[in-house]
Parts: sequence; C-alpha cells; structure tokens
Amino acid sequence: MNVFASSPHENAPFSWTWSEYGDTFAHPSGILELMRDLGEALASGDPDLCMLGGGNPSPIPEAEAMFRAQWRALTDTPAHLDAILGKYDTAQGSPLFLSTMADYLNDRYKWGVTPENLCVTNGSQTAFFHLFNLLAGQGKKILLPLSPEYIGYADQGHGADFFQAVHGRMEETGPHRFKYRMDPDRIRMTPDVAAIAVSRPTNPTGNVLTDGEIQTLSDLALQHGVPLIIDNAYGAPFPGILFREVTPVWAPHIILAMSLSKLGLPGTRTGIIVADRPVIRMLTSINAVAGLANGNIGQALAGPMLADGRMDRLCAEIIRPFYEARSRRAGRLWEDALGERVSWTRHEAEGSMFHWLRFPGMPIPDTELYQRLKARKVLVIPGHYFFYGLETDPPERHECIRVHTAMDPAQFARGVEIIADTLAGL
Repeated sequence: MNVFASSPHENAPFSWTWSEYGDTFAHPSGILELMRDLGEALASGDPDLCMLGGGNPSPIPEAEAMFRAQWRALTDTPAHLDAILGKYDTAQGSPLFLSTMADYLNDRYKWGVTPENLCVTNGSQTAFFHLFNLLAGQGKKILLPLSPEYIGYADQGHGADFFQAVHGRMEETGPHRFKYRMDPDRIRMTPDVAAIAVSRPTNPTGNVLTDGEIQTLSDLALQHGVPLIIDNAYGAPFPGILFREVTPVWAPHIILAMSLSKLGLPGTRTGIIVADRPVIRMLTSINAVAGLANGNIGQALAGPMLADGRMDRLCAEIIRPFYEARSRRAGRLWEDALGERVSWTRHEAEGSMFHWLRFPGMPIPDTELYQRLKARKVLVIPGHYFFYGLETDPPERHECIRVHTAMDPAQFARGVEIIADTLAGL
C-alpha cells in the first residue's frame, strides 16, 4: 500500500527556511557566476566560444607531460598507489608531503618552518573561507589594502561589513597603461581590523606588490597585533607566474597560502598553508570536522617533484615563460584592436594570467557589456565584482573587465576583435 497516495500535499511546493548561515552564503555572487559560466562553457564544447573569463590554468603540454610521468611513477608502485587511493591521510595532510614541503621552503628561504607550520586544505579558496571566518566577523573586519581585490573573497564572510578595503591610487604609466599603487597613508588600522589580506600577484589586475610594500604591511600588522595573510596562488615559489622578481616572505604573524591549481592541477584541490602553529592546529581541526581529511593525489604528485628539483624547473622553464609570452601577445592584440577607436587603458601586467582593462566614460555599465559580449560568445568577468568593502564607489567600478590572457590563442584573438567591435559600436 502506498501511504502517500492520497496525501493532500503530494504536489504542493515545500517551503524552505534557511538559517542565518544559509542566508549568508546561498545567494547569487560573483564567484558563483564565474564558476557557472566556466563550467557551462567547458561543457558546451562550442568551438566558437571565446573563453576569456574564469581562472582555469591553461593546458601546457610540457607541464601535462611531467604530471603524467609522475602519475605513471605512482602506478608503477601498486602498494603506494593503493595507499593514496584507499586510505585517509591525517587531517593536517600527508606527513611525507608536509615534511618534504618544509624541507623545500627551508632550503630556499631559510624560514625554519617544520611540518607543524604546514597544513593542506581542499584548495586555497577553502582555506581563505576558514581563515577569514576564524579571524573576523561580529564586528571584526578583514582589511584589503589594495582594491580591486580577488572576486572569490567577496562573499566568504559570515556577517555584514566583513571587509574594509582601500582603493588603489591610480598612476598613469604610459599610453593606455596604468597601475594601482598601494597608498600606506590611506590605510586606517582601526580597532575592528582583525587581519590584513592581499593577493600577490593581485587577482584581478596582475599587480605585484613590491618587497618594500609587503614589508610595510608586515610591519603594520605586527605593530597592531594582527596577522598578514598573503594569497600566493600565482606567486613564488610555485607556480611562479611573476614577470618581475620578488622575494617570498614568512614570519609567525604571516599566513601564507599556496596552491597546486595554477601549476595545472586544479582538479586535485590542494591548498597549502604556512602559518604559526596555533593557526595550523585550528585549520587541522576544521579539516577533521568538515571533511575528515584532504585529497591525497595532489600531494602525491607534487611531493616528489618538490624533492628532486623538477618543481623549480617546471615553474622557471615552462610555466612562467608560457604565461609571460601569452600576456605580451595579448598586450599587442589590445593595441592593434583598440588603438584609438575607443577610450581605454590597461593595468600593467606584472604577474598572473589576467589583464585588467578600463574603458573610461563607457556609456553602458560593465554588466551590460558582459551580456552583449556573452551574446556574441565572448565570456569575460565584469569588473564591479572586484570592488567591495569600500566606503564609496570608485569612478571605474562599472568601467572595467577582467580577461584571461592565456587560453587558446586563436580564440583569444577573435575575442579581442569582438570586444573592440562591441565597444566601438556603443
């Protein structure tokens, strides 16, 4: 007997009620739009689609060959492979990987870290979610000293007014070129600041904070007794997508976040945190409660490459030259396609895989430009998502787009022409 057959509620819609937590995170966001468009674009297989949005690393044949070779080495040792695929590691990460990572950092930078200063997370995006909410909320804020800043932070805070951002000072560096400069005089370390956070290179602009600027932030954080969090997803030592020389830094009051994603391993979801031991203990506890343990495959692939020097060669000889060449080519394409047809300027590309373009006086907002480009099968990221935590909206908030420079060259060139044609027709 079907006890539900005569239920009066059989076809009635169910009314869901969410908690405060649910209301905070289950709403439309920039990062959700980015990942949805990225996923739908990749799933469509449309050969005419120009995927200039998203942050997926580019397929680099030489890098992929190295990863396949390391995977074959794992499969040649069945007992090792069985352990990787069939056993949980600790909530902190693989002890072998943590030891290898500590040795790697100490050999290069003499930081004196131990495995107790390291924790693996399910990607650095997850690490930032945990770190931000461990440190801020309920009136405490994360200070972003150089806005615009990464779209993926914007909706991670559990609570209102979670971020306090400082708009970068715009400096013209040449024809159709500019750079955001961090202005220490405009940074206000109010009592409600719980931590300072920066990405280096900065996503979305490709800005790279100098060693002096990082030292300024480090001193400021130490002076006020708060941590400095550095998002190193594109930086040194890996993946090393930097077009200027910088020195990685760490100290007990600094939390350094790294990732295997931009090496070409985003599917492994492997983030690496370098921090003081109390921070590592907190993250390890959260890992255990939220997910038991992390994935093993990324650690198993990367560990041997860190130990024998292949990681450094991969970054210096393959990854950095690839992205720098693509960035320079993209710069020439912008010059040729946009020229003097429209009002435009581009941020100096000092690292990462993005170009940040501004169209001063554009007669439509960035969201409308995004929709018009999407209708012509060109995907970019509207710029306004990267401006949050500011007291007032900057003039360029709705005049910018972020563009991924390193995808298929033919698609990129076609996308640039469509962007130029669309802008010229406004």
